[in-house]
Parts: sequence; structure tokens; C-alpha cells
Amino acid sequence: MSSAQKDDVHTIIARPDHSSTWRNNLWLLAAIAVPSLGAAIGFAFMGAWPILPFAGAELIALGAALYYVNWKLQYRHVITLDPSSVQIDIGHYAPRRSWQFDRNESSLAVTPEKHHWEGPTLAIHNREQTVEIGNFLNRDDRLRLLSLVKKELKVGTHSAVGSRQL
Repeated sequence: MSSAQKDDVHTIIARPDHSSTWRNNLWLLAAIAVPSLGAAIGFAFMGAWPILPFAGAELIALGAALYYVNWKLQYRHVITLDPSSVQIDIGHYAPRRSWQFDRNESSLAVTPEKHHWEGPTLAIHNREQTVEIGNFLNRDDRLRLLSLVKKELKVGTHSAVGSRQL
């Protein structure tokens, strides 16, 4: 998660933790492919050629899984707060959905977690719409997002689930 302030515009970018880059994933795939294909080619020369398609399918499946995980980790919520509006953009590489609220009519809704390992549920809303933010974040990141958004918006609703305190 990152936050930037430029003039009167505050931008908060919430994204999942990214343990590895796509380039590192490609290096991992290459490190696995070399011995796997080397052994498959060796067995093919000894007459066990049917092993080649299975080795190739295994590497394709691993590459597809690494790509899918990397794509899922590009998901982000971009919250832009300027003096007159609140804009929320949600998407992977580019915004797929966007909302814009009048800043004076919008507020933050906080629903405390049900279990100690969950984070609170956060949403920005006005009278007509509600947009949940940071629902993919872990507890610590949700609490950090809560503190960042609380500095900019008033808390409009705060549900009391059980006896959990924020």
C-alpha cells in the first residue's frame, strides 16, 4: 500500500502484497525447465519419447499458474481525494470500474472484524452508492488503510459487531 500527497490531492493505492516480480517468476520457470527438459530429452534418446509431452505440459501448467498469480497480484484500488471529490478506481493494470463522489456527501463506513485475524470491512459511501475498499488486504494493511482514509473522510457509520474495538 502506498500514499502520496501532491498539492491538495491525496492518492492512496491499496494493492496486495507482491512476493515476487514477473521477471523472477520467469527465472524460476527457467530454473525448473532446464533440468526437467534435460531429463526428458535424455529419456527420449533412450527410447522413452512419450515423456516429452508430459514434461512440456507440466512446464506450461506451471507457467500458466505463475502468470495467473502475478495477474491477480496486480489488482488494486486507487482512491484519489481532492478538495471537492473522492474518486475510486478498481482494476488490474488499468481501471475497470470507477466511482466519483462529492467529498462533502461521502463518508467512510467501518464494520469491525468478526475474528481477530480479519481486518475491519471498509467502504466509502454517499446516499446512493457504497463501494467496499481494501477487501483483499490483510488485517495490518486494512488498519493502515483505515487510518489513511480516516484522516481525509469522516466516519459516517461504525457498526458494532460483538465487543471488538478498533
